[in-house]
Amino acid sequence: MARKAKATFDARAFLARAEGGVTVSMYRRGEVVFTQGDPADSIFFIQVGKVKVTVVSQQGKEAVIAFLEAGDFIGEGCLTGRPRRISTARALLDSVITRMERPTMMRMLHDEPKFSELFTSHLLARTLRVEEDLVDQLFNSSEKRLARALLLLANFGKDGRQESVIAKVSQETLADMVGTTRSRVSHFMNKFRQLGYINYNGDLQVHSSLLDAVLHEKPQIKVPK
Repeated sequence: MARKAKATFDARAFLARAEGGVTVSMYRRGEVVFTQGDPADSIFFIQVGKVKVTVVSQQGKEAVIAFLEAGDFIGEGCLTGRPRRISTARALLDSVITRMERPTMMRMLHDEPKFSELFTSHLLARTLRVEEDLVDQLFNSSEKRLARALLLLANFGKDGRQESVIAKVSQETLADMVGTTRSRVSHFMNKFRQLGYINYNGDLQVHSSLLDAVLHEKPQIKVPK
């Protein structure tokens, strides 16, 4: 649904024509877009690149909660009146990102139905992703969670691609995403490579066969009658 909206509406062109309250910036790999605790006064749209979103607990433990790509929004919590950022966003690749001040974003959502449709589709897709992540954590083994995480990082199945190369992501980051140890991630990555699911020599290339690790014995959720 979200991809269909993006195909029929050019958000980049629309934002380029916006008057006031919109700025476009280049973020180098590793550069922070916003930090947890910053004022939540704007929303961001990724034009090019990829962004990692993390949260740090009061005990200082960092958790990766999302990897976002071109066409995604970041920081939408500001539209609910949330005064501070609850996460940190950092460019995973060199990225071009549009920043929209909150009043400007509210005006565009009100005045431009197609832009509003695009944003709504984004929110629905994010909600579904959160639900899928919760099911994944509750019912799947760490091996299957890792396989799913790799497929999501590779944007598998989008734009008709059958395999994709993932930007360099450390095994520590993958362990945080999956909720297991680095040693377990290393074990599973070696297993996936031996089975031909991935190539892992510097760059990480994901093959369509990795779907077998996710679809095999997929957990069944019973719906109450």
